[in-house]
Amino acid sequence: MSFYLAVMPQRRVRLALVALAASLAFAAPSRADAPAGRHAAVTAYPAPPSELYPQLFAAVQLGHVFSDGKTFADALPKGRPAVIEAEYKRARNQPGFTLADFVRQHFDLPKDNADAYTSDRSQSLQQHIAGLWPHLTQQPAPAGAASSLLPLPQPYVVPGGRFREVYYWDSYFTMLGLLQNGKPQLMRAMVDNFSSLIDRYGHIPNGNRSYYLSRSQPPFYYKMVGLLSSGDEAGAYARYLPQLRREYGFWMDGEHDLKPGAAYRRVVALADGSLLNRYYDDRAAPRDESYAEDVKLARQSGRQAAEVYRDVRAGAESGWDFSSRWFADGKTLAAIETTAILPVDLNSLLYGLENAIRLGCERVRDLACSSDFRQRAERRRSAVQKYLWDESAGYYVDYQWVKRQPTARPGAATLYPLFTGIAEPAQAARVARWTGKELLKPYGIVATPVDSGQQWDAPNGWAPLQWIAVDGLNRYGMHALARDIAARWMGKVQQVYAGSGKLVEKYDVTASGAAAGGGEYALQDGFGWTNGVAMQLMALYPELQRP
Repeated sequence: MSFYLAVMPQRRVRLALVALAASLAFAAPSRADAPAGRHAAVTAYPAPPSELYPQLFAAVQLGHVFSDGKTFADALPKGRPAVIEAEYKRARNQPGFTLADFVRQHFDLPKDNADAYTSDRSQSLQQHIAGLWPHLTQQPAPAGAASSLLPLPQPYVVPGGRFREVYYWDSYFTMLGLLQNGKPQLMRAMVDNFSSLIDRYGHIPNGNRSYYLSRSQPPFYYKMVGLLSSGDEAGAYARYLPQLRREYGFWMDGEHDLKPGAAYRRVVALADGSLLNRYYDDRAAPRDESYAEDVKLARQSGRQAAEVYRDVRAGAESGWDFSSRWFADGKTLAAIETTAILPVDLNSLLYGLENAIRLGCERVRDLACSSDFRQRAERRRSAVQKYLWDESAGYYVDYQWVKRQPTARPGAATLYPLFTGIAEPAQAARVARWTGKELLKPYGIVATPVDSGQQWDAPNGWAPLQWIAVDGLNRYGMHALARDIAARWMGKVQQVYAGSGKLVEKYDVTASGAAAGGGEYALQDGFGWTNGVAMQLMALYPELQRP
């Protein structure tokens, strides 16, 4: 490993050795994981950049050649990776060698999606969003040899900024806006793209990048299919039934061979035999897009590096990357324990997926399937009520299955059982009261009441969580609070747009004029899910529109 000596100090050499060793730990068990004997059959995954040119990749990321680690992960090699890696090994010790020059010689670097866009602040917010869709829409094209981009057959909408690819759970909220802007063909194209990923890989990855393939994101695919329904959800589910069932198989892989108290991949068997799900990642290595940050975190944590890497990656699968809800001590990223947690949001969505499959099976008259998934949904509902409902506190909260106790770290995820219909009316009323007391701020709801410095905590609010709240509360007849949340949120979105001409990824909902912070990267504008939720809320509450 002497190749590092020319580009970084000895301490980083040791960190690189740890990271490279961990990159071999694909699908290694963790936290009482037990072999389950059933695996989803998938197309072989293309190798991510960290495996195509591992020594060069580690040197660039640990050497901080770029301020954002995602830049090099998205870079396009100008030649064959093996040849570039060999040339790096030959050239690195030559006089005058610089790593930055070598990278620019051998790679085409990406540009942020927003680079070429200028807002016209004389436009209304609705006009601005309508004008953004073409800019955020990518056309299908070959990804190029050794590109980390996974090609898709149809056009797709990206979030914006550094997010140059389609993202799984973002896309549902983006599609809400496409629906309001009358773009059914683009909506169907996006669903068909996700269907193609399921057909190829057995699941929908975090995004269409090779380095995202080892994990997914919150399973909103069935909700996207539902948006295509034109009032006939069962018919839509029937058309996409093979993909819905295959995605469900991904989340439930290993369910049949688990003993109580054991876990495999994303399934956990509890002491009474109930099955609930967790977020996970099939790799235990630094993330390509945040390689240096992950290596540093593992070193500082005092824990086994592979365990930290997997918990961090599982946090990324959750979409809440990162939040105090995943931290054992409620405040420190190094204490992340995502794989030990059974999340409210994930299990609520899987309940929704089970019911969607049931409806699709009923439409095609597959009685055995419809009966199976009716029972599955009922068993999950019972398990959610038993393990994720806190009767004394009056909210839903995640469950730490290793310690066999609730996490006592509630947040906006408590609204998901309302969004998918698991909650009893009395429970929904108590969740609403807690939300109004603990989460509601001047400009919407915060992700959690905790100010940890992480982006999925206070003071930040996020568009998807506002919609989950509004839709869930309306489902249970709590219309006043739903409209109040919508009005506060749209006040902030309109305020920022009036001042900057932008819609951004997240907002500080606690104070006027304050910008959101936290996270591993700068505040991004664009922004797909903010655009979509804003359009949906203005359609639901026309009085919130401004000229």
